[in-house]
Amino acid sequence: MAAHAELQMSTALITGASSGIGAAFAEAYAARGARLVLAAPGEPRLREVAERLRREHGVDVHTVAVDLAEESGPDTLAKAVAEIGLDIDILVNNAGFGSRGPYHEIAAERDHRQVMLNVVAVERVAHLFLPGMVARGGGTIINTSSTSGFQAVPYMAVYGGSKAFVLHFSIALWAEYRRHGVRVLALCPGPTDTGFFEALGSRMSAGGRVRTTDEVVAAAFRALDRGQAYVIDGRLNYLTSNASRLLPRGFVAQVTERVLRRGSMAMVRSARAPRPRRLLGRRTAS
Repeated sequence: MAAHAELQMSTALITGASSGIGAAFAEAYAARGARLVLAAPGEPRLREVAERLRREHGVDVHTVAVDLAEESGPDTLAKAVAEIGLDIDILVNNAGFGSRGPYHEIAAERDHRQVMLNVVAVERVAHLFLPGMVARGGGTIINTSSTSGFQAVPYMAVYGGSKAFVLHFSIALWAEYRRHGVRVLALCPGPTDTGFFEALGSRMSAGGRVRTTDEVVAAAFRALDRGQAYVIDGRLNYLTSNASRLLPRGFVAQVTERVLRRGSMAMVRSARAPRPRRLLGRRTAS
């Protein structure tokens, strides 16, 4: 791709890089010859990813084991990058997680960590590395949002709200920094073949085919090449996300609440008894 033709002299910092979409970005940038700085909390898994990328692509890969949900996490990451001695040309702000269930039943500490990782860390990490891009006259920032950022999501209230922040924050930066040569993209995947639903304690996903991480990354690269502010991966995800914007927000939230509540009840019944015929094939939105 034209926008990624000369990455041999570029350095990409990817958070949440030990699995899922983050690992797919690491693979894609390594294949294009970029140096990598991979950040995630789990050092053993992160080391495995780094060793494989070095072996298969012959690129320099550095790892930083850091918990970005901690208040000091982003600054710890920036300090580690400074000690490595690299300028960051590409930032993929991908780390994040979700919680699912009635808001009052989710542990307050879990939702706090969700806000710290999905919102505070995204803003802080961008603030730490964007000035260098501006000073050098160019760079790329990809912030992972979600199709959930386009509407309120009952039973995932904090997750949906956090991804709405990432979406609008990214679009604002896109408008501000285009003239500085810095490309900013909000990447909005829908249900994707990662460990996301397992982490939620749910096997539920939206109707339609679950996308692969490679498809999500390819959508991001195409959007960067086109100069887009945001991209929704997948045609069905694009249609449903934009359709919801044409309807009253309260109405969309009510419909979503009913769908997710019924899906939760189905999950509970399915876990406690043999799968009844009337539940087979039921799928719900996420």
